[in-house]
Amino acid sequence: MRLLLSVLSPVLSLTIFGLCPTLTIGPKEGWQVYSSAQDADGRCICTVVAPEQSLCSRDAKSRQLRQLLEKVQNMSQSIEVLNLRTQRDFQYVMKMENQMKGLRTKFRQIEDDRKSIIARNFQELKETMDELNPLIPVLEQYKMDAALISHFKEEIRNLSGVLTGIQEELGAFDYDELYQRVLRLDSRLRGCMGKLTCGKLMKITGPATIKTSGTRFGAWMTDPVASTRNNRVWYMDGYTNSKIVREYKTMDDFVSGAVSRTYSLPFKWEGTNHIVYNGSLYYNKYQSNIIVKYSFESGSVLAQRALEFAGFYNMYPYTWGGYSDIDVMTDELGMWVVYATNQNAGNVVISQIDPDTLHVLNTWNTEYSKRNAGESFMICGTLYISNSHLSGAKIYYAYSTKDSSYEYIDIPFHNQYFHISMLSYNARERALYAWNNGHQVIFNITLFHVIKTDDDS
Repeated sequence: MRLLLSVLSPVLSLTIFGLCPTLTIGPKEGWQVYSSAQDADGRCICTVVAPEQSLCSRDAKSRQLRQLLEKVQNMSQSIEVLNLRTQRDFQYVMKMENQMKGLRTKFRQIEDDRKSIIARNFQELKETMDELNPLIPVLEQYKMDAALISHFKEEIRNLSGVLTGIQEELGAFDYDELYQRVLRLDSRLRGCMGKLTCGKLMKITGPATIKTSGTRFGAWMTDPVASTRNNRVWYMDGYTNSKIVREYKTMDDFVSGAVSRTYSLPFKWEGTNHIVYNGSLYYNKYQSNIIVKYSFESGSVLAQRALEFAGFYNMYPYTWGGYSDIDVMTDELGMWVVYATNQNAGNVVISQIDPDTLHVLNTWNTEYSKRNAGESFMICGTLYISNSHLSGAKIYYAYSTKDSSYEYIDIPFHNQYFHISMLSYNARERALYAWNNGHQVIFNITLFHVIKTDDDS
């Protein structure tokens, strides 16, 4: 006989396989027959109900509760061990996080130091590019080689873009390669500069002090049409009552004071606005409106001529005085004289003269008062007027003889020694020579150029 026992909630089902005998259960056990049946094989199946409060049932539940409690206790202990491990791992993670923060700070410091070093290296490159940028409008004026200009502009644009990217990324581009590209471009642009002719004044830089000598007022100059091997310097101290001109073979001799020759002029000069041009000295004869041409080679006067109606002997001087009524000057287009007349109400008059005969070739009457001008000079047929007697000096007026027009401009320059009594343009060196309160100085200039091609007339 086989016995199959299954518990369904409080119902205990007892199945007995075999013949279906009579099953007798005593009343004290409390068992009751729920149902009785016989399966297809002839086995007897009986279902009985056990009492809910029986000792057997309580023992089973208690045993299950004890087992469950033991499991809960085991799980609690496991959780406690896991918690201790978690606390230890958390402390380790915190320690590692602090170490990583320290390393991150050190890496940032190293990166900042690297960027600072690279930034200094690229500052020089940026300054070179800043010097090249003004040449872009020059290239735009180039008429006969548009393809070359376009190529140059593209290179400048590309290099500028690369430079901007380098400044942003610092180190993303090879510095040496970029620097060589800039040098090659600079060399090609310098070759293009050889074709430059006239231009418009854009900027004045400096001055460079060459020497400190003489009185507060005077003049010094080089010959703008002499060969590059001829670097003689001439020196005329004072603005009146003198005839002595000193000559120096080179600029170095001038700085050291090594005089090569001394000339005694046949007439005293007036003012400080003299020039040397093609080996001859041009100056205003004392107490007159006469221009004198004196040859250093022959030691004689080659020509002299009066400027009609020109004021002289402090009648219409520059603001600082000094008998500076008549200013002789040269530029790329030839020789000029700036003065004033009663007929033009004391305003500036510009005359272009023949260097050989001193005849007036053409004259322009401006509406700018001569007495309100500090000093002036000609560049490419344009007269530029300054307030050079003031500490905050600038070029503020320009008169073009090409189209007889004028404009007010603002080009500052540094009046280092506070009083300029002579300011003269040298076309060969493209520089301004100045006598600044007993200091002989040179200003560099920047011109907006028009490139002249071989086919230009």
